[in-house]
Amino acid sequence: MRAWRLPSDVDTDQLAPGYAMKHGLDLIARHCLEGVRPEFAIQVQHGDVIVAGANFGIGSSREQAASVLVHLGVAAVIAPSYSGLYYRNAFNVGLLLLTCAGAHTIADDEAITFDARAATVRRANGDTLTCKPISTLLLDLVEAGGLLNQLKRRRAMSP
Repeated sequence: MRAWRLPSDVDTDQLAPGYAMKHGLDLIARHCLEGVRPEFAIQVQHGDVIVAGANFGIGSSREQAASVLVHLGVAAVIAPSYSGLYYRNAFNVGLLLLTCAGAHTIADDEAITFDARAATVRRANGDTLTCKPISTLLLDLVEAGGLLNQLKRRRAMSP
């Protein structure tokens, strides 16, 4: 997994710009992070990871700011802190957020792996970073692909 380094205070308007909100995720995705990493939307690959500074996802409550990262194939965001609204929206759409105080040690373009259930990130140099544990409820949402998918599965299994 490739790490994309971002600064602190990345807001929802940088993830899903307001001027693109009248369009679907395909168009919003083309503009994702263009003010911070103009190459991101074109070069990000399925399974890549965003590594950011503190306060990731501050700003509005727009769900598209998390949905666009899922749409682009981002496997997880690793940061020391998140906006509370963004945190909940992310898990609701199936985006994994790892809260990790040591996120700043991960370099741009570094190859990393993570174990969400163990709440760890393994760096290319072999170091392991410990993240805050994530509840089973939230991990189940990510594994289901978000809240709507989880509810559809439950409904399909009901008699």
